[in-house]
Amino acid sequence: MNRKRHFDFIESKLSLLATRLEMRGGLNILDLHLHSENFYLYFFNLIFGWELQNLNAVQQNAAGVDLVDTTNKIIVQVSATATKYKIESALAKDLSTYRGYSFKFISISKDAKDLRTKKFSNPHNLKFSPAEDIHDIPSLLGFINTMEIGRQKEVYEFLKKELKSEPDPEKVESNLTTIIKILSKEDWSQTASGFEIIPYDIEEKISYNQLDTARVLIDDYKIHYPRIEKIYSEFDRLGANKSLSILNGIRTEYLTLCSVGSPDQCFFSIIEKVVQKIRVSANYTPIPEEELALCVHILVVDAFIRCKIFKNPLGDTDARS
Repeated sequence: MNRKRHFDFIESKLSLLATRLEMRGGLNILDLHLHSENFYLYFFNLIFGWELQNLNAVQQNAAGVDLVDTTNKIIVQVSATATKYKIESALAKDLSTYRGYSFKFISISKDAKDLRTKKFSNPHNLKFSPAEDIHDIPSLLGFINTMEIGRQKEVYEFLKKELKSEPDPEKVESNLTTIIKILSKEDWSQTASGFEIIPYDIEEKISYNQLDTARVLIDDYKIHYPRIEKIYSEFDRLGANKSLSILNGIRTEYLTLCSVGSPDQCFFSIIEKVVQKIRVSANYTPIPEEELALCVHILVVDAFIRCKIFKNPLGDTDARS
């Protein structure tokens, strides 16, 4: 794998994580935020050579600080909120224990470019240069892009391992079956329509629809297409016609969201809408959030592959038509 493909993979993974953090945070689902504290701990140690530790593991909700490196005298706040108030609130906390330390701020989902040009109140006189000590995804990618190939490959291998889990196939299939049953009973308020039958290349469709961040998710979950086909076929043989109901339901969400925001925002908004639909269903028996999210990702990717959402590059057909 060459340098460009290494970097493209790194960019996609970090951008996808940032997008999911922002969207799930808006729904007050904070599991990924908690995971990101530890993720960035190891990530920053890898790319900058620091020795960060998670202070919250020792001191719950440590004031203004999430990560600490006592060797290099660095304290870090990790946040999905990137505002001047957020940073100054952290700096104003009782940080007397860290006199002489450097303060770093990590924005895990928001672009923090404007913050790097501002001045901040720093009552404890910590070492803090906004231009150098405020990090976000674009600044991290800029730094990674300058790494020599060996170190960049280490980052690639870390992200490949850390941001992609291998779920138990039997568990996935069981959960998918349960969720398909739930969704098929919901009122999607749409008119049924047939399936797209014009063939196309998946990579071409991704590029044609300008799905940059969602590309990683589609690549990760397109392998589950045969599993979904098997479940749909079993239900449809019984006359339940669940596949048509669910695919048209996902199509309905696309019709509502396709004109709002970027194509990537539309894709992830569809996922969140389907997750919400499941959670409020009277038929829903809760399963772990990550398992629920995985199943919905698979279902939406499947709808994309079946061309129920987004344009087909061949014939210029569109789910909106």
